[in-house]
Amino acid sequence: MTLRELINEQFFLLAGPCVVESKDLCFEVAETLKKITQRLNIIFVFKASYRKANRSRSDSFSGIGDEKALKILSEVRDTLKIPVLTDIHSAREAEMAAQYVNIIQIPAFLCRQTDILIAAAKTGKIINIKKGQFLAPASMKFVAEKVSNTGNKNILLTDRGTMFGYGDLIVDYRGITIMKQFGYPVVLDITHSLQQPDQADGVSGGKPGMIETIARAGIAVGVDGLFMETHPDPSKALSDGANMLPLAKAEKMLRSLAEIRLTINKLEN
Repeated sequence: MTLRELINEQFFLLAGPCVVESKDLCFEVAETLKKITQRLNIIFVFKASYRKANRSRSDSFSGIGDEKALKILSEVRDTLKIPVLTDIHSAREAEMAAQYVNIIQIPAFLCRQTDILIAAAKTGKIINIKKGQFLAPASMKFVAEKVSNTGNKNILLTDRGTMFGYGDLIVDYRGITIMKQFGYPVVLDITHSLQQPDQADGVSGGKPGMIETIARAGIAVGVDGLFMETHPDPSKALSDGANMLPLAKAEKMLRSLAEIRLTINKLEN
């Protein structure tokens, strides 16, 4: 898969559950979103982490097993004929994950780790780098250069909010324009940007009622793609349920966003 295959008149969508919980869940979400996005002419990439390495508490769910989860992602890709994305947490994971997915994601808290970035880049896959909550948008130029200097120019930059005190995040939409100047597609993470990390109970909270609000603003200022986590029942999700979009609400929201994108296109032309 190449960057060119992600771009059309619509935004592209990177979406799925936070983590691979089961084969049935992944196929339910992927099949639902594929049908919706096909109707709306939106390029769809299914996402799910094969393992969650950045849990606040040691007893939090982290995965069903690396190989089992990666094989499920590969099966989704091959059966439904859609690209898939997962994140890695160390340099040694890059080559392993690359065998199963089309896009490798670098988590926000690891976005400056040179060895991880270079290892991911050398797989030749599209690399989606999430901007650290602690990092200025302009600094992502140097993060991207670590990947591009290997010869891999297949780079996505994703904004997932900036720390606003200890337990909240805020989206600075100026950052989208700043990062687009580097020449790579820019994505807005519309669910993690509403996370409320570092809660007293060790489980992140969120504001899912604001998902469409920040998504609309992102489309209006020109993001190339949206990233979101969704689940049939976020209250039962094993990870990050507090900031997920209920799957049943996806079609109405995406239809509205697609109309906004077409309107913006007309204004720009």
